[in-house]
Amino acid sequence: MSKKMHPESLMMSHGYKPSLSEGAIKCPIFQTSTFVFNTAEEGKRFFEVAYGLSDQKEGEELGLIYSRLNNPDLEILENRLCLWDEAEDCAVFESGMSAISTALMEFMVPGDLLVYSRPVYGGTDHFINHFLKKMGIESIGFRADETEEAIVERIMATGKADRLTMIHIETPANPTNALIDIDMCVAIKERFSTSEKPVILSVDNTYMGPLWQHPLQLGADLVLYSATKYIGGHSDVIAGACLGSKALIGRIKGLRTFLGNMAGPWTGWLLMRSLETLKVRMEQQALNAVQVANYLRQHPKVSHVYYLGFIPEQGTPNEQRIFREQYTSSGAMIAFDVKGGEKEAFLLLNNLKLIKLAVSLGSTESLAEHPGTMTHADVPQEDKNAMNITPSLVRLSVGVEHYEDIIADIEQALALV
Repeated sequence: MSKKMHPESLMMSHGYKPSLSEGAIKCPIFQTSTFVFNTAEEGKRFFEVAYGLSDQKEGEELGLIYSRLNNPDLEILENRLCLWDEAEDCAVFESGMSAISTALMEFMVPGDLLVYSRPVYGGTDHFINHFLKKMGIESIGFRADETEEAIVERIMATGKADRLTMIHIETPANPTNALIDIDMCVAIKERFSTSEKPVILSVDNTYMGPLWQHPLQLGADLVLYSATKYIGGHSDVIAGACLGSKALIGRIKGLRTFLGNMAGPWTGWLLMRSLETLKVRMEQQALNAVQVANYLRQHPKVSHVYYLGFIPEQGTPNEQRIFREQYTSSGAMIAFDVKGGEKEAFLLLNNLKLIKLAVSLGSTESLAEHPGTMTHADVPQEDKNAMNITPSLVRLSVGVEHYEDIIADIEQALALV
């Protein structure tokens, strides 16, 4: 075909040759630890490239060595994930946190400075403020309402502006859907980058990707996913992914090799299965979320709804600009405050029937949780207050069920509050 195909079409076959697997229409699970070389010379060449002792030649096809380094299920999955974000390369991990932690550890050393947006996923927040701090890496957290000038002033005030190494953001923010301006972060990155020490901008795109936001095309260097969420989409696999240039992902894959936190063949196979329905699932979830958010907004027992779909009509001018520039959908994540406090939020959660009370998001089933005491329990209360993570806040991941049934479940639970 001369016409370039869309990613959702390529998800069915890209990177896989049935002739190499007895004609199997789907990629088999390559449940093996090691691979046989045809000759010693071939094995030598594979290792030369794998360990960076030599560059791969143009048109050269390299074989498989060992499943900690490469495996067909892993490599084909990585090739397919690159299509959505138009990335040069991808590294898949056994969890989203292993992707985030490996990326941060590869590029940062003791004495460096990290700037990150808040709120972020609770696990990321803990890793930054406990593990990295223990390693001598200082961090500055900023909120969505802070200006570029204010953030620059805070960086300068540390006395370590020359050690700024990474900017890590999550947008929309988990759990409040706060929007972080990628363009602003690119400007900060460029302001403090030098030819000897370029600043790396990484974006956790779990809430919107890989369909509804493409950070690499907006100037980010790395895009990260908890592939457990929308990419996996069935609450049956844990995985993570990091995408970017060949040079940066090459470094991340190098550390992954020695940490041994690559995804296994079963994980790769499950995610390849899920990619085939990714677009239809996410589009249905987004359509359902519109109906659910509109219902919640008019309910007398709900005081506030955090939903991207309301930004065009009620957001600030800056939020409206960011929404236009960064997103192609309002997504399927909603947070809302139940009137009252923790007691009322818990009453709602305890009385849901169809919607399951569980952390995680992006799966076919709708899930609800209490960020303040669950996913973000480790965040200091003062910071929670500043980021609108209140005792009354409930986070809802909208699934693919019929929206009328999702709404009916919320209605019956709210009636008991």
